[in-house]
Amino acid sequence: MTGSSSAIGTRLSIMMFLQFFIWGSWYVTVGNFIGAVGWTEDQVTSTVGWAYTVGPIAAVVSPLFLGVIADRFFPTQIVLAAMHFLGGACMFAAPMIATESANPNLLVWVLAGHMLCYMPTLGLTNTLAFHHVTNQERQFPIIRVFGTFGWIAAGLLLNQITESADSPVQFYVAGTASLTLGVYSLFLPHTPPPLQGKQVSIGEIFGFDAIALLRDPSFLVFVISSFLICIPLAAYYQQAPVFLKGIGYTDAEVPGKMAYGQMAEVVFMILMPAFFARLGVKKMIAIGMLAWVARYVLFAEAADDQVRWMVLGGILLHGICYDFFFVTGQIYVDKFAPENIRGQAQGFLVLVTQGFGLGLGAKLVENHVNRTTDDGVRDWGEFWWWPAMGSGAILLVFWIMFRDRPDITADEEAA
Repeated sequence: MTGSSSAIGTRLSIMMFLQFFIWGSWYVTVGNFIGAVGWTEDQVTSTVGWAYTVGPIAAVVSPLFLGVIADRFFPTQIVLAAMHFLGGACMFAAPMIATESANPNLLVWVLAGHMLCYMPTLGLTNTLAFHHVTNQERQFPIIRVFGTFGWIAAGLLLNQITESADSPVQFYVAGTASLTLGVYSLFLPHTPPPLQGKQVSIGEIFGFDAIALLRDPSFLVFVISSFLICIPLAAYYQQAPVFLKGIGYTDAEVPGKMAYGQMAEVVFMILMPAFFARLGVKKMIAIGMLAWVARYVLFAEAADDQVRWMVLGGILLHGICYDFFFVTGQIYVDKFAPENIRGQAQGFLVLVTQGFGLGLGAKLVENHVNRTTDDGVRDWGEFWWWPAMGSGAILLVFWIMFRDRPDITADEEAA
């Protein structure tokens, strides 16, 4: 890269680092915080469920915001700054509202406000980065991996500066990072609105034009499998930190242990091209699903005897779970969809997975928590066996019904 493009890459990498540092500061441990506020058991269960539901709801709404407002009227860096200023304010307000109010719903509304501001910024940072790199295929993955570093750094920092994962400090750290990125965004390269002056339909914004791709049986199997696998994924995001505390890890240890999953994610992201050349799309996605099954089985088997190496092994599998399934899925969609609707197809996949899949999963997990808890004591073995069996069933159906497209596999082997 030239000196100029290298400088731009550094600035964009810092942007990605802060972007995911914000999310990693609170999303993993918010359930621990809610459990320590002093609300009743039913209130805690309901509030945790809603805390992990507002994100998927925001993921459904954010394409509309991006398509109607952000992509049309204002420079990307200005919208990015405004969203992070508002989101940071919500983060600072969250602990005060939680500790001074007897109504848990107020905390849910504040978290919803933050996520409605945050979710559009995921697309905005990608848009800004793609606009300013000269070689998207080579430069963007390097820039994007700094987001994973940011998530890891957030967990490690909280592990050092707090004595407990239920500390309200997590919100102040997230709020400070959000305001910092808001200010930093104002100094990012000017990025004009990409759809200024263009007429775009609601169907294009939400990716509904990509629905025609579902006529292909294998693509339909892939989309349904992606939707269904996000339901047990909600159990990991929502309850894994609580599980770590339940088997004896201290609150201070939880953020650092959960960060192991993102560390593994970095490793497997680097190794993915080599795996692609040997395995192809179907085997890559299937291995990702199998890793989900193995993770939940390890958690279930470790629960009664508190076998920590099995728990840490399950966390480390997150690298395969995420990279082999989600990143491979994004590549598959990009290769499968015609060039003129590739963006819509990716948006449709996000809507199905991050929106509907995780949203439904969050509410089902809430009910599952109630079903496996008796007098305040969770049967963690039973809790984790259900997502393990569900993931296994999805894997079986996918393996039987999905067919690789030879041209896609050949492209990846050549790469």
